[in-house]
Amino acid sequence: MTPTDSMFVSGSDEREGTGLPAIWHQVEIAAGQHPETVLLEDQQDRRMTAADFRRAVLRVAAGFYELGVGPGTRVMWQLPTSIEAVVTCLAFHRLGAVQNPLIPVLREAEIGYFHRKFGSVLAVVPSEWRGFRHADVVRSFAGAGTVLEVDHRTAGPGELALPQADPALLPPPRPSDEPRWLYTTSGSTARPKGVWHTDDSVLAASRSLDSQFTIGPDDIFPMAYPFAHIGGMVWLLTALRTGARLVLFDVFDPATTPQAMARAGATLLGSATPFFAAAVAAQRKQAGERLFPRLRHCIGGGAPVHPDLHTAARDELGGAGVSNGYGLTEFPSIGYPPADDDEAMRMSAWRPGQGVEIRIVDPQGRDVGMGEGELRLAGPQRCAGYLDPETDGEPFDEFGFVRTGDLARRHGSAGLVRITGRIKEIIVRNGENISMSEVEDALVEHPGVLDAAVVGRADTTRGEIVHALIVAEPGTLLDQLTVDVLRAHCRARGLAPFKAPDSVQIVATLPRNAMGKLSRAELALLAGDSAPS
Repeated sequence: MTPTDSMFVSGSDEREGTGLPAIWHQVEIAAGQHPETVLLEDQQDRRMTAADFRRAVLRVAAGFYELGVGPGTRVMWQLPTSIEAVVTCLAFHRLGAVQNPLIPVLREAEIGYFHRKFGSVLAVVPSEWRGFRHADVVRSFAGAGTVLEVDHRTAGPGELALPQADPALLPPPRPSDEPRWLYTTSGSTARPKGVWHTDDSVLAASRSLDSQFTIGPDDIFPMAYPFAHIGGMVWLLTALRTGARLVLFDVFDPATTPQAMARAGATLLGSATPFFAAAVAAQRKQAGERLFPRLRHCIGGGAPVHPDLHTAARDELGGAGVSNGYGLTEFPSIGYPPADDDEAMRMSAWRPGQGVEIRIVDPQGRDVGMGEGELRLAGPQRCAGYLDPETDGEPFDEFGFVRTGDLARRHGSAGLVRITGRIKEIIVRNGENISMSEVEDALVEHPGVLDAAVVGRADTTRGEIVHALIVAEPGTLLDQLTVDVLRAHCRARGLAPFKAPDSVQIVATLPRNAMGKLSRAELALLAGDSAPS
């Protein structure tokens, strides 16, 4: 049977009287409405239809049930993006467990912190992944007997490297309005925070994503970022609800992964600058034939995308270009630029999705109109709070809006919003506030600059100075990137003189997290290794 658009209707989200958890209901609907549609693929030539997925989740849930997992059990998993990760996540959900997905790049400090604060009684991790011995590290915190080792690359065709048992053992599913998902923030400036979500808030994020891109059964989305991000679950729910297909990549290699995504027939690409830049570079090596002939959108987020990258993606890859939207772990899938507004696409100016309310306020909480202020958000995908509110603070203001910590301003008259920086990403030089992102945006427009970041460095007379870390374009002579050259460039781009860099450091690469965001903590350490030039 060939899926048709009529099979995927918003009414299928309704579950009144079903007695099912909101997310498990989507699995049942998908398996019933389009059982033969391929839902998941991976790089080990494994495929799962919607019906296969439901069967696998039930068998694995029964396997976990035999290990003592049930309603309210606290579990952690830290797995590469794989079919095992997706099935583990939904198996825990089917059992009513409370789960803490951790992205694979987190190490001892973060794993230990979440183990202490969250208190998982079972951890599902690889024995070793990319040189890190996950199982040994987790056991050092959790003790013997609480760690299940899952190595997805040991599974053969049609197999799963997961415990399985007879689904007849399972108790009936139980719906719950309680927070059962503990996701972690990116940790770009400090230790990651634990963010509580409910089934309904995660499902609302999926509806928002789908509504803004009209995703359907002909769409194929390669996922090369960690499924343990909240965006992983949002995309899985979107695939379940629309009949789209996810192609899972456990490792992203800029030299080879774009070609693999092209072979998969990608119609949508994500999710941040490094991924899109790699796709454009791969296209430029293949003259005369488009790698992605069915591409509709590059869906961005996590970090600003330079306007030139949007233009290159649009003109060279095809489709609408880079729709660089905005979202937080605390409030995912907030909004994206209208695809028919090229200026908004270039400027990463986005429109809030259905049901999302915004406020832009000054430090006293007063509306700033068309001025710049902190962005605050309300809507159905809002989180339920933080794991550790005593340390991480209260995410909501007195009206229940999420405090984003991001500076924003309204863009034009069409209801668009543009992020202009972070409240905490400010350098104070001679009493004047300087947005790091504003300076970085100017620096990367220099033809000899491949990537750029700025940090504030202590200065006895000015308080802080602007220190630039620069990755040079290949072949660029370093005397073309002196502090005087870059200061003149920034002034030519319209920056006030006090915002231009006071010192420059040439580096091989800039530290970024898995979603492409600059790691401000690592940048500060990197900048501390060099005296200003």
